Amino acid sequence: MSDISLEKMSNEYIDVLKELGNIGAGNATTALAQMMQCKVDMAVPQVKLLEFKELGEMMGGEETIMAGIYLGIEGDITGSIMFLLEKQAARYLVNKLMGMEMEGDEFSEMEFSALKEVGNIITGAYLNSLSALTNLVIYPSVPDLTVDMAGAILSVPAIQFGALGDKMLLIQTQFFDERVLDGYFILVPDLDSYSKILMALGLA
Repeated sequence: MSDISLEKMSNEYIDVLKELGNIGAGNATTALAQMMQCKVDMAVPQVKLLEFKELGEMMGGEETIMAGIYLGIEGDITGSIMFLLEKQAARYLVNKLMGMEMEGDEFSEMEFSALKEVGNIITGAYLNSLSALTNLVIYPSVPDLTVDMAGAILSVPAIQFGALGDKMLLIQTQFFDERVLDGYFILVPDLDSYSKILMALGLA
């Protein structure tokens, strides 16, 4: 087991993660624009190392209802990734994608499927960026989609990867066409994978 921890990460590594955030968000924006067949712009992503309790606060509070897409990572590195966006933003994306306004508060099976596909494409864009930066082979698992309070969704990676300490890397991205959508991307490789990423980037 590697002795690296998030708290000990170098500024160089944080800079590389910021670059990953930029490239990944750029790729995700392009993919979104193609899916929605309209122009989508992006603000410069914010990369932050936060404690678990701060993650919920960043998203408007732990009780904010979010759509969370969760994927496992396999290949040269292992761990998980998660993409979250507020429920209303998720509904807006799905409506744009399907070209129709859906009624009701809950997502239909068709909307759920469309949202899962959006999450799949966005997380795929980030993973492809990480793979290109590191030359590591990365396979995502089938995505799992949950609509719940932010605190409940975030408890999954919090429990699973407690070994990393109590901090997590968050990449916050704003996408916008007619309205601004906040997307939150969380990358949680396991400890050994952090070492592999560092070595691949020439930082270890």
